[in-house]
Amino acid sequence: MFKKNRHGIQIKSPEQLEKMRAAGLVVGRTLDLLKRSVEPGMTPLDLDAIAEKAIRDEGAIPSFKGYQGFPASICASVNHEVVHGIPSTERKLREGDIISIDCGAILDGWHGDSAVTVPVGEVSPALTELMRVTEESMWRGIAALTVGRHLSDIGYEVEKYVRSQGRYGIPQEYGGHGIGTEMHMDPWVANHGRPGRGPVLEAGMCLAIEPMVNLGTQRTRVLDDDWTVVTIDGKASAHFEHSVAVTHNGPWVLTALDGGKERLSQLN
Repeated sequence: MFKKNRHGIQIKSPEQLEKMRAAGLVVGRTLDLLKRSVEPGMTPLDLDAIAEKAIRDEGAIPSFKGYQGFPASICASVNHEVVHGIPSTERKLREGDIISIDCGAILDGWHGDSAVTVPVGEVSPALTELMRVTEESMWRGIAALTVGRHLSDIGYEVEKYVRSQGRYGIPQEYGGHGIGTEMHMDPWVANHGRPGRGPVLEAGMCLAIEPMVNLGTQRTRVLDDDWTVVTIDGKASAHFEHSVAVTHNGPWVLTALDGGKERLSQLN
């Protein structure tokens, strides 16, 4: 039922890609709502409640909740938290913070996964630029998802853009992944490296592209909750992600409401 290539990477049929798109749109609409909801005084757990309701209202299931024991429907990572922050009421968002919101949903057995970093009110120019660089690097990586290119071309394009923009840290141990009937599947997708290596990209592959970029060092550590990843130097980090299908017509961004057309057209 589920085709795989010789590298063990799941290859989706056109009908299965349509189901992936439906799951992706649930995630895209939920993140759009969350972006509009973020304001000073909220807690990350407030956002989690909004996300869970939005996902379930669409007949989908939050894929993060219960995943390897994770207790919430979103990951909410504030300021120096890189990824996998657990939403709580222990602190309120403040003007000048940034928050990465990572969201996943399962619809009819297929997964969507996407993340965005959102400013809380007015933020510093350095944080605004950090978010811009991170998001743009994601789109540069997405643009590499064309039939015939290699898996490592994605990380190469991400890293090349980030390095061209200044002295930022790219955590080496975290990256993107395959996605489909499971949230995390082969292959792992690095955000760095040389081009022209690894499996050749084929139509029907679906990959989650998710650069994380730090304002300071690339070095990170995991907190005692065994989930939250933070920067060693306490400087801010941004995170953006989209689930993307490789097609003969170019990348199809499954979690972008317009399929990625606007942003990808700006790169051509």
